Amino acid sequence: MKIVVIGLLLILTIGGYMLYSDYFPGPLPKLDPEEWWGPKELKSKHDKSIRAFTVKFDEAMIKDLKDRIKNSRPFTKPLEGVAFQYGFNTDLIQGWLKYWSEKYPFADREKFLNQFPQYKTNIQGLDIHFIRVKPQVTAGVEILPILMIHGWPGSVREFYEAIPLLTKQTPGYDFAFEVIVPSLPGYGFSDPAVRPGLAAPQTAVIFRTLMHRLGHKKFYVQGGDWGASVASHISTLFPDDILGHHTNMAFVTTNCGFIKTLVGAFIPSLIIDSHLADRMYPLTSFFAYVLEEFGYFHLQATKPDTVGVALTDSPAGLLAYILEKFSTWTRREHKLQQDGGLGFRFTKDQLLDNLMIYWSTNSITTSMRYYAENMSSRTRQLNIDKYKSPVPTWALQAKEELFYQSPSILRTKYPNLLNVTVLDEGGHFLAFELPKVLVEDVFRAVKAFREWRQGNQKTEL
Repeated sequence: MKIVVIGLLLILTIGGYMLYSDYFPGPLPKLDPEEWWGPKELKSKHDKSIRAFTVKFDEAMIKDLKDRIKNSRPFTKPLEGVAFQYGFNTDLIQGWLKYWSEKYPFADREKFLNQFPQYKTNIQGLDIHFIRVKPQVTAGVEILPILMIHGWPGSVREFYEAIPLLTKQTPGYDFAFEVIVPSLPGYGFSDPAVRPGLAAPQTAVIFRTLMHRLGHKKFYVQGGDWGASVASHISTLFPDDILGHHTNMAFVTTNCGFIKTLVGAFIPSLIIDSHLADRMYPLTSFFAYVLEEFGYFHLQATKPDTVGVALTDSPAGLLAYILEKFSTWTRREHKLQQDGGLGFRFTKDQLLDNLMIYWSTNSITTSMRYYAENMSSRTRQLNIDKYKSPVPTWALQAKEELFYQSPSILRTKYPNLLNVTVLDEGGHFLAFELPKVLVEDVFRAVKAFREWRQGNQKTEL
């Protein structure tokens, strides 16, 4: 009995401390907006100009890619009766490689990727690439700036189908968007850091500077995957700059949220609507899923450069590694399909466009380092997620997203969570997979943000 009492007291003490640290987190960390991530010798020559940029698939790179594909070693046959349960089914690789080498229209896809105005500007020592599209609208339609941020293993390519929908006049709305889509540092056409430490919080500082440099002191922000993390950090660190925060991967790691999650494991009705309970519980199913699908996360958070050697050297390896995520992260049951369900939402050209951004820039290793930086002790000590964001927030939750959390949990971080849109379809790459659905939700969210600010007597722009 004495041991039980001591155990309960210990639990209550730990729980009380956890809740206390949520409600009284101390001063918000201040990150250095001048922290230098590029080569030190360039610091005295810092050029802050905005320069036009064009995607270029040069002939030498294309020839090298084709030669590597041609000289691929034979792949180990899959086990009998196995589709994607062990990863990418090697029976399919030759077909994909043949298409990439012989049928993928490099010149046409280069033109496709250049359809939107693109630029680079140097921020804290790194050339940051971004797409910027301004709408052409009639008088009376307001133009609102929105920063949209991708994740891994995606790229700016994820937003190409959404951009035209965001930048046109839409019935029922008196605004359209000026869309700014940057490449994360170390991804695609943006420079990587040359020293450790650049994670999502530091990216938030860089992207805020980018928006200010473009003349937007206040703006909306949207993101998924790592982009969701960066968007959340911008909204937390610089709430006065952010007019509204839309996320399609809402996930918080507050102590209070953790306690609520555990309570819901015993009494789900206290935490989540009954018809959605199977998206969070039982926790054993969630942990089993994490163990099965998140081996890549541990590798990239601990040994990204080792994995990067193989993926940098082999287009076949890069294709298998990335497309396997587009298979199972779109629908979990795709691992049971012989072709991985890759044609369910995407064309070959769409998926290879994304691969080309990684391959042509040799950025797979630096993109994976982002995991190591975000899991580092330096980043974890900042613990920015424990600080509440007062910015009006709106979550869009796809059925097949990697994580689901109920509104009551999300509000432990976002007290001004205005709405949660729960979908019965869609996966992790939502902007790429269902652009119309995402865009419609963004319009609804921004309309709600504007009304909320008017009701709270806030200045809009």
